[in-house]
Amino acid sequence: MSARPIAFINARLVDPESGYDGPGALIAENGRIAGVSREVGFAGLSPDIRVIDCNGDMLAPGLVDLRVKTGEPGAEPKETLKSAARAAAKGGVTSIVVQPDTEPAVDDPSVVDFILRRARDIELVHVYPAGAATKGLAGQAMAEIGLMHDAGCVYVTDADRPIVDSKVMRRVLAYAGALGLPVAHRPADPWLSAGAAATEGELAGRMGLPAAPAAAEKIMLERDAALVELTGARMIVDQISAACSLETLARAKGRGLPMLATASINHLTFNELDIGDYRTFWKLEPPLRAEEDRQALIDALVEGLVDIVVSAHAPAPAEDKRLPFEEAATGSVGLETLLPALLGLWHEGRAPLVRLIRAVTLAPAEAIGLAAGRLTVGAPADLVLCDLGAPRVIDAAQLTSKSKNSAFDGRRLQGEVRMTLVDGRVVHEAD
Repeated sequence: MSARPIAFINARLVDPESGYDGPGALIAENGRIAGVSREVGFAGLSPDIRVIDCNGDMLAPGLVDLRVKTGEPGAEPKETLKSAARAAAKGGVTSIVVQPDTEPAVDDPSVVDFILRRARDIELVHVYPAGAATKGLAGQAMAEIGLMHDAGCVYVTDADRPIVDSKVMRRVLAYAGALGLPVAHRPADPWLSAGAAATEGELAGRMGLPAAPAAAEKIMLERDAALVELTGARMIVDQISAACSLETLARAKGRGLPMLATASINHLTFNELDIGDYRTFWKLEPPLRAEEDRQALIDALVEGLVDIVVSAHAPAPAEDKRLPFEEAATGSVGLETLLPALLGLWHEGRAPLVRLIRAVTLAPAEAIGLAAGRLTVGAPADLVLCDLGAPRVIDAAQLTSKSKNSAFDGRRLQGEVRMTLVDGRVVHEAD
């Protein structure tokens, strides 16, 4: 049974495809956008249509998050696909790409199929699996990339583990490139980064933490750019975080190399000082950088050098976080805080709203070949309605995710998701 048609009137439409940010109205019917107007409403609406007065709130495409970790299969107490999907819906995220570092790893088409079947059973948001680039994420032998692609994976990656062997990386790029499949890779020199818990600098030295220089990211990115040039394959630079790496990225893009870059909302919001007195909720991978790096990352996002923003959702239970800093797990949950945290850059006057929305909708959708991310007739009715000015104080204990390790715990943000639609179905509606 199809969902009841919905007309949104008196909205602030933000369409990243056309660049439009202004008043308008929209109709969602039969899973698609059936009508878009730059007037505040529609004349002669059928009484069968549910009408929602947006009162000037933002209506935008639903967010597409390219980097989400779950515990399923293998570590369901951290996060299940269902709990991640519920958190995504509450945060206005309508499509998520789950990472392959599960147990077993997503290095086989049968695991890809398992994830897709589970997502269909849950019937909340769209869930797409990323396949492992190498068997067991070990970085030694190429995984069954072709079969996983046929089964439905949208890109390949070894998640947090860099592929050290350049010959293996070249093979992965060449094979995936022939299939038109992107390869996502975290740039980190493994010898410089081994055992590091923070970014090398005065703070890490004072705290006595093992640290790695930001140049470890740049070194690996230089190699990756050379291999992309050699193979012609598309690469997604996974969570770029250092100003020195942005220089390498700019040169690579300037040469026309098919490279996109993501940045996590954490690295756009926090800096190394946030780890304070060994606060493990701010222990992330890559580690938080200096304030100069954060500012450079924001500028790169505004200018389009950084293409995509991700939540880097990485659930970890309290027992894995409440440990000495060096021993604690890395990562933060982020599906429910991605949008309000990103809006902080708009509230501060750092970036136009349509540019920020593009980085979490159209840009990631195009990167993996989705039709979502735009407000045009015929596009999927994956939508988010958000009160841009609603004040919030994040309480990690109240988050929907099974794990509560939020780096935004206690932070004051603005932006409340009023409604989330997936294929025209309401999957979240605020009280």
